Amino acid sequence: MTQHRTTTTPSPLPATVWLPGPRDAQISPTAPAVLPSWAIDKIRSEFTHRPGRTPAPLLRLAISDTDEGMDARTPCAQYTGPDYPHNSSRTTPVLLAELHPATLPTTEVHSQYGSDEQGAIDDAWPGFFHRAHRLLRGNGLLLLATRQRRDADRLTDPLGLLVAGARTAGFRYLQHIVIVHGHPVGDRIVPAPPDDAPPGLIHCDLLVLRAQGSRP
Repeated sequence: MTQHRTTTTPSPLPATVWLPGPRDAQISPTAPAVLPSWAIDKIRSEFTHRPGRTPAPLLRLAISDTDEGMDARTPCAQYTGPDYPHNSSRTTPVLLAELHPATLPTTEVHSQYGSDEQGAIDDAWPGFFHRAHRLLRGNGLLLLATRQRRDADRLTDPLGLLVAGARTAGFRYLQHIVIVHGHPVGDRIVPAPPDDAPPGLIHCDLLVLRAQGSRP
């Protein structure tokens, strides 16, 4: 008896477009940050406030390089507000890592160790995802913000490498958010790109990933 092979097409991940409001300032982010300030406010409202639960603090990393010892050179700012209780720091934070495209590797970098626990020992890029996973283990959220860059006069999209590295460390890819550098006027968008963006690029990308439990 011949068995017919069946194939399934995975459903596409949800994608969302964020536009600034009419009163949001169009201030160019300073490298290595890639997000405008209005997007940070929206991230706080969308991802740190959970119904019936203590608001989570937002930890914002602006990653300027991915060489060995990157953790010691990466500034971290914690965002809270008057509506956050005094014990919010005890909850699992939402980790936002802004990755300037100039800092990203052009090819996938593999862990020297492989496993979830040992991978956190890795220096530089592979270890970043493993260390983030250890911090967020238990369904914590990692948000990765970056944008395309121009290599040899061609735009290069780093999102595939980011997702591959995050999945290796134990993250699940949930959503892709397009953050527009511009503002709507009538039926069109007036561009307001960052000062160091390649010509014609008016958006950055935000990847939403969730830390899964430890692997066997």
